[in-house]
Amino acid sequence: MPDTNTPPPAKLWDGRFDEATDPLVEAFTESVSFDARLAPYDIQGSIAHATMLGRVGILSAEEVTAITDGLNAIAGEISAGDFVWKPALEDVHMNIEQALTDRIGDAGKKLHTARSRNDQVATDIRLFLRDAVDQTIAALNSFADTLLDVAEREADTIVPGHTHLQVAQPVSFGHHMLAWRAMLLRDAERLADCRKRINRMPLGSAALAGTPHPIDRSITCDLLGFDSIIDNSLDAVSDRDFAIEFCSAASLIMVHLSRMSEELILWASAPFGFVELPDRFCTGSSIMPQKKNPDIAELVRGKSGRVIGSLQSLLVIMKGQPLAYNRDNQEDKEPLFDTVDTVLRSLHVFAPMVGAMAVKRERCLAAAAQGFSTATDLADYLVIKGVPFRDAHSIVGRCVRLATDRGCDLAELPLTEMQAISDAISDDVFDVLTVEGSVAARDHIGGTAPAQVRAAVQRARSG
Repeated sequence: MPDTNTPPPAKLWDGRFDEATDPLVEAFTESVSFDARLAPYDIQGSIAHATMLGRVGILSAEEVTAITDGLNAIAGEISAGDFVWKPALEDVHMNIEQALTDRIGDAGKKLHTARSRNDQVATDIRLFLRDAVDQTIAALNSFADTLLDVAEREADTIVPGHTHLQVAQPVSFGHHMLAWRAMLLRDAERLADCRKRINRMPLGSAALAGTPHPIDRSITCDLLGFDSIIDNSLDAVSDRDFAIEFCSAASLIMVHLSRMSEELILWASAPFGFVELPDRFCTGSSIMPQKKNPDIAELVRGKSGRVIGSLQSLLVIMKGQPLAYNRDNQEDKEPLFDTVDTVLRSLHVFAPMVGAMAVKRERCLAAAAQGFSTATDLADYLVIKGVPFRDAHSIVGRCVRLATDRGCDLAELPLTEMQAISDAISDDVFDVLTVEGSVAARDHIGGTAPAQVRAAVQRARSG
């Protein structure tokens, strides 16, 4: 909690200044109100830094022990909610350092040897984001597993596939779920690749030029679990590409969830009626008692704009900055934090909703039989009979026009009337004019046949 009743503490940098900071400036420039969530990573980085300073002889063993014990005690206070955050100390880093110095004395003042807040915050953000990536990948994989279960359960369920939101061809509902899953798997791949660039260590770059102290950056790199050390100090403190890259990947995650949301919203509506969402994931209307609103899907669809907006914020923050660090970068944290929180919350609520939805199979089947969804099957039938595809396309178009005029489906047209359009049509044509036959015919890897859906599920589970 912030402390507003005690006099402001002295700044850790106030030796250069004669005037006290204007209260308006303090309120405008503080970041501890949001960057306090970096505290566990700041302490982790500081313990590793102190350990390194001890190993190279800059700190004594006693000083390293005092610093480590003091930081661990502060971490306990923060975790318990007992730590008093002081906005006058600006940020998480200076709050923790001042608290450490108050606790252990001069040894606390030595902790900042050979580092700057510039490389310190860059390290903290990378540690935070590394954890966030791991959590997000785990959430994506969990949702992907849920979709495997739904795909297997609904492999035989037939639903109309759409292009341009017009009925195109019948597909397996399970096949549709596997398409959703494919989006999530690409999202996880992108994050795993992004993690490689996140997991590089800036600590030891100091303010921008490195340090004259005899540090060993490989020690802190190993202690913090980084894959490598950033070898240019200017770039190390000023780079936020990794955060932008994460927000880009997160934006795609939310775009995918938004597309899924749009389909669920349509499918749950009365005109479609393909699915019933669980009551516990819906809300009602304050005036219309019959309403059951898919609010989770609508909110996720809306929150996609929020995450995309955060990506734009980071891009604009960085676009005009000269090397190296600038205070503009304080503005990177709130959109980044909000992106992480929004994506994780969306995934955690979306997956169980999809897993528990009820699919109305008869309604799906009836809808799949509408809109001449087997027209392409009739064209393929004619091609197999030796008719060139473009001629077959024209023949089927004439059959569809006839069925439209008659107000019936293709399968309901009399054989004689279809034969009047093409003598390649015989009485076996009705075998391909069923939605079940249409779906089953796509029996190849990547096809929508129920057998292929089950095979894809098994490959995913065994892989």
